[in-house]
Amino acid sequence: MAQDIIPIELGLPQGDLVTLWAPRWREDGEEWEAFLGDEEDLYAFPDAAHLAAFVRTAEQHDLVDHPAWHVVPALNVPELIPDDDHSYDLVGVPELVAEEPDSWTIGELSEIVGIVRSLADVCELDEVHEVLDATEGFSLLEQGRLPFTGREGERLWTDLSEAVSEKWDTVLDAIDSLVTVPDVDAATLEQTAEELAAFHEESAEAEAGVNADNEDLEAVDSDDESDDDEDEVEEGPVGFWAEVGIDPIKIVSAERSYFTLRCFLDDEPIFLGTDGEIEVFTSEKALARQLADGKQFAETDLAEVSTWDEVLTKATAGELEVEVDDANTYVLAGLDTDIADGVDSIDATQLELAVELISDAADWADDDTVADALSTSESLGWLVSFVLRPDPTRLAPSEPFDAEQSAWRKLVESFEARLNVN
Repeated sequence: MAQDIIPIELGLPQGDLVTLWAPRWREDGEEWEAFLGDEEDLYAFPDAAHLAAFVRTAEQHDLVDHPAWHVVPALNVPELIPDDDHSYDLVGVPELVAEEPDSWTIGELSEIVGIVRSLADVCELDEVHEVLDATEGFSLLEQGRLPFTGREGERLWTDLSEAVSEKWDTVLDAIDSLVTVPDVDAATLEQTAEELAAFHEESAEAEAGVNADNEDLEAVDSDDESDDDEDEVEEGPVGFWAEVGIDPIKIVSAERSYFTLRCFLDDEPIFLGTDGEIEVFTSEKALARQLADGKQFAETDLAEVSTWDEVLTKATAGELEVEVDDANTYVLAGLDTDIADGVDSIDATQLELAVELISDAADWADDDTVADALSTSESLGWLVSFVLRPDPTRLAPSEPFDAEQSAWRKLVESFEARLNVN
């Protein structure tokens, strides 16, 4: 299985440079990982125009035998601009660890340390491994915020911060010393520089147009509000379920459809269930009928929601109607086949909803495996990100998609294992 070749940006002491990274892929029974370079040199460039000029003309480098390399020389310059998910500010790490260890800080640091480990593996930088392996906190970043909570977590973060303060220069020097900025063909560079300039110009014009449109809309809205203040009343969600803040949801699996309830408190999902197990029903009527027996679900997590008694009261009186909104219908069936067929076969809305459901369930159950599988450093996560956040500057995933299909099936199987059918 050939992984994609991804443009990345590295913030190094000599500046922000762009290069290419091939995450791990399997070929002839062996696992490989590589960066654009040649032997002991890591090739990096000041911008995407120089990178494009190089890949269109160079004949010898470490990625030339990659199964997906044939795609790269044909890419336009914007497709070689690293996106935000693949921009790693190595120089900024000391400032990052000076912050509180919240989810954002730990997530960004985890991504940076991940690419540093990859560079150390590929380029055989033993001194970098020594720095990262000497402090436990570096190896726990992938687990998120949890290891850095409480008294022990504070100690881990302090040790990590001290290690960065004392030894991060070793990491920067080791990687910086690898970097070579190779010469590129002048005629090709002139062409790619024009492509990059045209892209930036179009982007600036588009942004200016959007801002102008927004200003016009704001002016129109202001006029409308002044004319219609007395007549216009803002409408919010209506109906019983909107009032209690709990949503009936429908899950369409390959076997059958299930119904359950979910709500959000402080943006955190809560399902009808407990200990990571979701109570589901085969019809809306079965759900309403079972809720009439309030004692049956007295220990579920939803029972702690302040409006739960209103749901049970209505169910006991036989007045509860369970109706699922389209926005709360999650179709898992068929997505694995679509993923195997490639990005053009995937319904982005269906995928987005399915990812939302599986991620919500994992968050509720304190399970990090879904977030890990959907990380953009993983092949499935990269494909999902490409479909849900299309960007002309990103390199499209390359077939075959067997690994992505297998990874998705595992996520769905793990989710369905949570369902307790009543």
